Amino acid sequence: MTNLAEDFRQAADAVALLGSSSADLAALPDAEALAGQKRIACARRLLDTYAALMAATIADRSRPELGHSGLAAQQGYLSPEALIQNWTGSSKGDAYKLVAVGTMMADTEAAEKLVEEVLSSPDTDAVEVAEFVAKVPWQAPIARAVTAGTLSVDAAESIRAGLGQIDAAVTAEKLGAALESLLAEVSTLNADEVFKRARRMRDHLDEAGIAAREKQAHDDRYLKVYRLSNGNVRLNGLFAPEDGEFVLSTFDSITGPRRGGVRFVDKERAAWAEKMQDDPRSNAQINADSLVQLLTIAGEADPGRVFGGRRPSVRVIVTEKALKTGQTVQAGQTGPDQAAEPAAHGQIEGNPVPISQDTIDRLLCDTGTRGIKFDEDGQIINVGRDERLFTEAQRAAMAVRDGGCLWVGCDRSPAWSEAHHISEWLTDNGYTDLANGVLLCHPHHLLLHNQHWKITRTKTQYWLRPPAEVDPEQTRIVLQSKRTGL
Repeated sequence: MTNLAEDFRQAADAVALLGSSSADLAALPDAEALAGQKRIACARRLLDTYAALMAATIADRSRPELGHSGLAAQQGYLSPEALIQNWTGSSKGDAYKLVAVGTMMADTEAAEKLVEEVLSSPDTDAVEVAEFVAKVPWQAPIARAVTAGTLSVDAAESIRAGLGQIDAAVTAEKLGAALESLLAEVSTLNADEVFKRARRMRDHLDEAGIAAREKQAHDDRYLKVYRLSNGNVRLNGLFAPEDGEFVLSTFDSITGPRRGGVRFVDKERAAWAEKMQDDPRSNAQINADSLVQLLTIAGEADPGRVFGGRRPSVRVIVTEKALKTGQTVQAGQTGPDQAAEPAAHGQIEGNPVPISQDTIDRLLCDTGTRGIKFDEDGQIINVGRDERLFTEAQRAAMAVRDGGCLWVGCDRSPAWSEAHHISEWLTDNGYTDLANGVLLCHPHHLLLHNQHWKITRTKTQYWLRPPAEVDPEQTRIVLQSKRTGL
């Protein structure tokens, strides 16, 4: 069993060897600086484990049934989270995370200790052992990984929150199987990516619950507008994914050239893009001014007129299963004698939250569909070398396949990405087909070309090869799609 105290002492000693001042760390060679960052991360992960266990201890001594004699109440706090937040200077979210993960670890440790005691007793029969084993929480592997130092508290909370709780549709056995699969791949993911992957697994396990979660997100929407004491007006809002993505798309279309977006050929559009790039205002200031302009236009518009022209778009991705499911329901082809098909779902491009069949049907009625077919290997069919630039339809297909910038650890959505030729059009006789293109955000696209990184493909798998200056072995790094599974 891992000795947490000894592991932490060794990790702390390794960090201390890096130096004790900014000058010491600045003098480190690149390789030692990168290795040092890993040492610090290891020590912090172990320290966070201690913090979670201590938070669980404080929470246990502040149980509601203890009333005013509870530890938090004695110190003048309404909850253990409030006490921890104040004493550590952390955020409310961090305090809740420490309590949640620490409690999960403490419950697992207590349950497994009971199992060990039962197993060591000569009078225990198989039925009793099974009863005690069943009391071990399904999250036990998460707690063990945190205790072993292989999983951070942040990642543990991402898994716990992402997979959710047991209910009528999702049993402990299903969650345990999903957890086993997830833990096998989390070592290469950050906490945000872990949450997205865990939430995706939950949605697949409980597709029928997507509509309820979607309604809850819609019910939670709000926009508060209020005047401050100095006369300024502040806005604070929360939108459901569908409406929120429309808002983001609107402001993305306004500030697009500022983030290295589309290259315009049309002279008027190019002049507009140049003017936008030279605008002395910040993006946040442009957004604020644009919102006022949008409200002004809306206020002066003829209420009987339907707005036309090109509007900011929100692309919805669905499988053929979802389309057929919607058509079947609308045609009334289901009946009591037919086996119920599992609920289908889709996603809003760039957003990890799934949307229900009802929302898919409503959006299809408004916008129609564009078919994108995949071959047996999961690759989108090629379209040849007729043009050097990828077409809008090809970019839409790549957005579905890649889900955004394909670079490791990047969370830029398709709207913030550019199409990159894996084999250069001129130097490598590269084809402008979908298998030969990937999406990269502008900064990573520049980094790839300027620092001589390389993206290669084997069948449907894309790989990132670093330059020799970064990795003398040039070990290939697997590139994973950022799309949420359908």
